[in-house]
Amino acid sequence: MNHWLTAPILLPLLGGILQIFLSFAPLGLRRTLGLATTTLILVVSISLLLLADDGTYRAYALGNWAPPFGIVLVLDRLSALMLFMTALLAFFCHIYSIRGTDAQGRHFHALFLFQLMGLNIAFLTGDLFNLFVAFEVLLIASYGLLMHGGGTTRTVPGLHYVVLNLIGSSLFLISVGLLYSVVGTLNMADLAVKVPQVAPEDLPLVRAAGMMLLVVFALKAALLPLCFWLPKAYANATAPVAALFAVMTKVGIYAILRVYSLIFGDQAGPLANLGMDWLFPLALVTLAFGVIGALGADGLRKLVAWQVIISVGTLLAAISLHSQASTSAALFYLLNTTWVVGGLFLVTDLIARQRGSAADRIVTAPRMRSRTLLSVLFLIGATAAAGLPPLSGFFAKVLILESVKPSPEMGWLWSVILIGGFLTVVAYSRAGSIVFWRNVEGHVKDPGHLTLPVTVSAGALISLSLVIVALAGPISRYADATAEQLHTPSAYIEILQTPVVSRGDSL
Repeated sequence: MNHWLTAPILLPLLGGILQIFLSFAPLGLRRTLGLATTTLILVVSISLLLLADDGTYRAYALGNWAPPFGIVLVLDRLSALMLFMTALLAFFCHIYSIRGTDAQGRHFHALFLFQLMGLNIAFLTGDLFNLFVAFEVLLIASYGLLMHGGGTTRTVPGLHYVVLNLIGSSLFLISVGLLYSVVGTLNMADLAVKVPQVAPEDLPLVRAAGMMLLVVFALKAALLPLCFWLPKAYANATAPVAALFAVMTKVGIYAILRVYSLIFGDQAGPLANLGMDWLFPLALVTLAFGVIGALGADGLRKLVAWQVIISVGTLLAAISLHSQASTSAALFYLLNTTWVVGGLFLVTDLIARQRGSAADRIVTAPRMRSRTLLSVLFLIGATAAAGLPPLSGFFAKVLILESVKPSPEMGWLWSVILIGGFLTVVAYSRAGSIVFWRNVEGHVKDPGHLTLPVTVSAGALISLSLVIVALAGPISRYADATAEQLHTPSAYIEILQTPVVSRGDSL
C-alpha cells in the first residue's frame, strides 16, 4: 500500500506532461483530462487520509535508497490532512476554471497540475532539501498561474511576488547549506537526532540557519512584515487561481509546524523552540494588520485577500502557543479558513460578473440578476470567515481561545481575536450592504449567467463550513490525534532510522 504515497506526486506530474503535449488539442479534451486527473488526486488523497487515521507512520524511499541518503516520502496524519484539504480545494477550483479562465492561455491545465505536484511534494517530503525543491516547483507554476491571462494589473503584483519569492528561495538555499555544513544531513528525522548534539562552537551557525528558515517560511505564509505583496497579487489573479492560492500560505504554516516541532522542538536542547518567542507577537500584529486592511478594502477581492492575512495571523498565534490543544485548534481552523476563503474568491468573481463596470468594487450599482443566491453564499462565507455562530469559524476560534492557559499571552490573544473578529464582521457587513442592498436605477448590460458547474463549485466550498460543523466530532478527534503526533515526534524519527524503510514498510 505504501506505493500509493507516490500517487499524489506522479498523477499531477504525468497529467501536466500530457497537457503540454496536448497544448494544441481541442479545449474540451484538455478540460476532460485535467478534471479527470484532479478527480483521481482527490480519490487518492481520501484513501491516504483514511490510511493515516490509524496513527501509523508510512515511509517510502525513492530508488530504494535508505534515509538519510535518499529521497524519502513520509505519510502521517498531518501530511494526509494537508493532501486532502488541497485536493478538495483544487477539485472545485478546477471545475470553476472551465467557465472560461482556462481558455485565456494554452497551458492553464498544465500549470494547475504542476502546482498541485509541488504542493503535494512539500506535504510528503521528509527531507529539507526536497522541501526546497517542492517550493521551487510550486512557485514556478504559481508564477505562470498568477499572470495567466496577461494584463498590467497582474504583471506588477506578479513581479513583486516573483522577486520576493526568489529572495526567499535564496535564503532557503543558504540556510540548508549552513545546516548541512554543520550536521552533514538534511533528512528531517536525522536532523532531529543530530541538532541536539551540535557542539557549542557550532550552535551559532545552526541557530542562524534555523532563524533564516523561519524567515523563509514566514514569507511563504505572509507573516508581517512579509505580507505586503499578497493583497494585490491575490486580488488581481483570476478567480480559480486566487481560490487555489488560499492554500499557498498554508504551505509556509505547514513547514513551520513540521520543522519547528520535529527539528527545533522541545527535544532540541539549546535550540529548543527556536524563534517561537518572536512568532506569537508577530502573529497577533499580522492578525490586526489584516483586520485594518479588510476595513479599508475598496473591493470584494481585496477584502477576501486581507482575510487570508487574518487567517495567517490567527493560525500562527495558535501554533506559537506550542501546546497540543492549541495545535489541534489551529488544525481545525485551518480547514475552515482554507475552504471558505477559496469559496469567497469564487463567489466574489460571480458577483463581479453581474455588476457591469462596478465589478467587485464596494460601490452602489444596479441590482444583480442572481442577487438572492449570491447574497446567501456571501453571507454564509462571511459568517464562517469572521467566526460567527453557528458556522465552523466560530467553533474553530472558540477552540483556539480555550487552548490558551491563564497567562499574559491569554489576555493578548483573547483581545486581538475577539476585537479583530468584531471588526471583521463590520468589514463584511459594510461590503455586503453596499453591494447587495444599496442599488441604483438601471440595468447591467449582458450580466453574467450562473452556469451549473461554477455555481456548484463556489457553493460547495462555501457549504463546507456547514459540513465541518456537522462533522465537528470526527474532525476534532483527528485534529487531536494529529497534534499528539506532532508533539511526540519519536515515532517519526524511529521509522526513518529503521532500515526496513528502504522497502516502503511502515511502523
